[in-house]
Amino acid sequence: MTTVIDGKTISASVIEAVTASATALEQETGIRPGLAVVIVGDDPASHAYVASKGRMAKQCGFHSVQHTLPVETTQEALLKLVGELNADPAIHGILVQLPLPKHLDSEPVIQSILPEKDVDGLHVVNAGKLATGDLETGLLSCTPAGSMLLVRTIHGADLSGLNAVVIGRSNLFGKPMGQLLLNANATVTMAHSRTRDLAAICRTADILVAAVGRPHMVKADWVKPGATVIDVGINRVPAPDKGEGKTRLIGDVAYAEVAEIAGAITPVPGGVGPMTIAMLMANTVIAAHLILGRPRPRF
Repeated sequence: MTTVIDGKTISASVIEAVTASATALEQETGIRPGLAVVIVGDDPASHAYVASKGRMAKQCGFHSVQHTLPVETTQEALLKLVGELNADPAIHGILVQLPLPKHLDSEPVIQSILPEKDVDGLHVVNAGKLATGDLETGLLSCTPAGSMLLVRTIHGADLSGLNAVVIGRSNLFGKPMGQLLLNANATVTMAHSRTRDLAAICRTADILVAAVGRPHMVKADWVKPGATVIDVGINRVPAPDKGEGKTRLIGDVAYAEVAEIAGAITPVPGGVGPMTIAMLMANTVIAAHLILGRPRPRF
């Protein structure tokens, strides 16, 4: 019987622990973890994400601030705002919602965030700490960190002796996911669009992580019987059965057929997705503790 890994339940337990940690911090120091979210433009999907992040931050008891900038905002104005948030002692985490409008260059903006306030875990300092095996003093990219928690519910913290395959090599997910699996003692293969005989490589995986953005790319015959499959894909496809112009979310894994083979699998939606926002909240409370010179909380 395949185990369906329930990201909603696991993320709720993380949020509960984060809320308790934030409450204890405020009781002991008088300081609430502060999260500032910056959004530029009027993309509806981005605004929906930011609204949900703001609601969750308030639920966790954070000092939550949102800066909504017009689409014509200049690079200089955006960098100036990030600089002000860097200097604000009430703010422990800064998140710039991506993608930015096309005339803005996101990389200099991300790198201008102080590494200790980079709750998205995208600054080169945080990426470098992960690459060198330092999981104590930096902040981890949220989606890989959340995916690792899901892996741990099945395999525990030590992945010694297990083969892991990550499909996708992005800086946002694939590379940090590979590093986290490696740090947990898995033997890791990083696969991507140029990989030869991808299906055969995937069949070697005890843990298969798909993050390529191609709907239902991973089929049942790509999966080793009993493997743990983590589907990071979020693809919006037409759903004419729901009505004209309607869509549905599906993953990179052909869920129905792979669920017959896998030992454990994440659904889309309801798997990795809820973990991303939970780990953003976790990173904010971790950042507040580290900035205040206190021990790093565990989630």
